[in-house]
Amino acid sequence: MAGFPAELEAYVAPDCDRLAFLQAYLAARGVRSSVVPVNGRKHLYVNFPSAAYNPTFKIKTVIAHYDRVAGSPGANDNSVCDLAVAEFAARLQRLATRGGVHNVRIFFTDGEELGEGGVSEQGAFGLAELFRKLGITHDDVYVFDSCGRGNVPVLARAGADADVRGAFKKQFASLYERTQDLLRDISPQRWMTLPVPYSDNAGFLACGIPAVAITFLPADEASEYARALLRDKHLEKAVMHGDCAGDSQYGEKMPKTWRLFHTEHDNLASLTAESWDLLARILDALGETQFLA
Repeated sequence: MAGFPAELEAYVAPDCDRLAFLQAYLAARGVRSSVVPVNGRKHLYVNFPSAAYNPTFKIKTVIAHYDRVAGSPGANDNSVCDLAVAEFAARLQRLATRGGVHNVRIFFTDGEELGEGGVSEQGAFGLAELFRKLGITHDDVYVFDSCGRGNVPVLARAGADADVRGAFKKQFASLYERTQDLLRDISPQRWMTLPVPYSDNAGFLACGIPAVAITFLPADEASEYARALLRDKHLEKAVMHGDCAGDSQYGEKMPKTWRLFHTEHDNLASLTAESWDLLARILDALGETQFLA
């Protein structure tokens, strides 16, 4: 497909070993990676040189899940993000080789789709628990999920309305505001904050670690969804509690993009070419931005 890597077709093939594929994809671009097993899930961690990190600045942890629902190509959920983040890793590796500092950690997570059985079943929940045990609670965590269709970056509202106080509230508010600034810079007239079904951000939030999630929607779908939220005051709660799947009363009010998830229609034909460049620009801006720790 024009605008996407040629390897995307092989990555969405039914018999693709996606973990092995990602490792080989990274290695071909000079990027080392290692498997991090947690609670039976296999997460993939990118091994940047230690010189790429400066403790004066915050660590930015970028996450994209590589698992998919059986029977679905998973083109948008989450193949495009996976390859885009892998290409981002290659650019960061070249920067680090030249002595540059980027302060980015990257994880490709396993078991995100298991979150439908509850957040604690999600692969990222176990990873977030490991973060807590290691004392890694002050990273900025950015989850990228389903960014292969549409030209409107959407910042998920999860966590923004949490009825909590103290350090978590302050840390999340700062992260949320800075993420809005980033999206505003990259897509000044075309970005939104909306209720979005939980992704890997849910596992981190449940462990008390602030995390934001970014996804994309086509402009017409984003606008119609925003109008539906105004018309139906129960829709947001249904979205956040995962009650919009299948033939529920809210299903038809969901963006078409989300209704393609976990079906055979989440395929290459459903993607939009402009999404690839937009995602790359957001990732690069994130890599270039530094905030004091």
